Amino acid sequence: MSNACAMPSERNACDHRRRHLVCRTRDLDLAERLGVPRSTAKTWLRRGPPSVVTIGVFDDDTDRLCERVLRLERRVEVLLALVRLLFVLVRMAGLRLDSKRLPDAEQKQQILDGIARATRIVPRGVALRVVGLRPSRYHSWRQKAPCHLDDRTSCPKARPTQLASNGAHAMRDMVTNLAFRQFSIRALALHAQRIGQVFAAPGTWSKHIRATGWLRPRRRIHPPKPKEGIRTTRPNGLWDLDVTIIKLLDGTRLFLHGVIENYSRRLLAWELVTKLDPTTTCRVLGAAGRHLADDVATVACDSGVENINGKVDALIDTGRLRRVLALVEVSYSNSMVEAWWRNLKNSWLYLHTLDSPAAVEKLIAFYVEQHNTVMPCRAFNGRTPDEVYFGTATDLEDELAVRRREARAERVATNRALTCATCEPRGAPAEALSRDAA
Repeated sequence: MSNACAMPSERNACDHRRRHLVCRTRDLDLAERLGVPRSTAKTWLRRGPPSVVTIGVFDDDTDRLCERVLRLERRVEVLLALVRLLFVLVRMAGLRLDSKRLPDAEQKQQILDGIARATRIVPRGVALRVVGLRPSRYHSWRQKAPCHLDDRTSCPKARPTQLASNGAHAMRDMVTNLAFRQFSIRALALHAQRIGQVFAAPGTWSKHIRATGWLRPRRRIHPPKPKEGIRTTRPNGLWDLDVTIIKLLDGTRLFLHGVIENYSRRLLAWELVTKLDPTTTCRVLGAAGRHLADDVATVACDSGVENINGKVDALIDTGRLRRVLALVEVSYSNSMVEAWWRNLKNSWLYLHTLDSPAAVEKLIAFYVEQHNTVMPCRAFNGRTPDEVYFGTATDLEDELAVRRREARAERVATNRALTCATCEPRGAPAEALSRDAA
């Protein structure tokens, strides 16, 4: 018992609480029962209790200490659960400093103060990994140079040619100023140099505008163009006629004539030629009129020389076609065929090597066939232009609705038939009971 009360030090000393107990009771027999020699107990009684500075925890009994330990363990579990939840939230939100700029000096200082507090308990590398801050970036913030400046990605001494703070402020004022809203970015950069405000390249202006999110005061006040143009209610009610230029790799220009039907958006006829000729327009209109019955189709076209000439006028005079000049005789334009040119070039032609007229013609023929017969149109609920033009597949929308319901029911049945490691134990007793009943 005496060995248990001795502290592991050079001096043989007992617990101060036993000395206080002996001095308070003045019972030598109690001291002997506690393992304290009688001579030592007499010395304690003669000298009195010592002045001991200790922690209140050491004065608690075992039950109170166990209660405190359990309470602290519970608090640690709660804090760990909250930390895990916050980690998941931060990861889902993508809030990491390795992929985000932090130009505000106050925010940088808050991050540094938080890391300094965390390094009292955890290593610095762990704290940097938690916030997603690279060690090089952390040390650059802590340099003695004035690194904590607004709108600074690094130390000014490390990159002395970067834009100064007064230049950035002048750039922001000019970008957001109503007086310069008619300037392009390139013109604004040159104008700033002429007036002696900011001497920076247009690329530097664009980089700062993207990085800081400055918005130019260029809200449109004039009524916007209508998003939906003229639409007919029957096939062959309106044709859009136009010609577009396709350039080959060697600079050769090809002319593509085409006629698109407004109701079904079907390309009725097209022809690729090497030079602009009025007879090409006549041939394209003649090929488009193969499916034209006794009705008179209206042809909307621009006032180009390929559309306004004697040969086309003679074809119009036959009485089967009626020509209107877009934006001249009517308020609408032939935008449908122009949109089709854009889709043809950007979605198909520009993905291939345009080195010869034969290659371009082959590519155009394939795209026209796909557009008319294969590619569904969202405006027609999945029907193709040929199906709309010839009046076929009229019940396609109802058929697709039935197929979607059947596919959904099949997915539900398939997923419910599958089991996982969690639901297999639940289904095992039911299966066993069914086998026993059989």
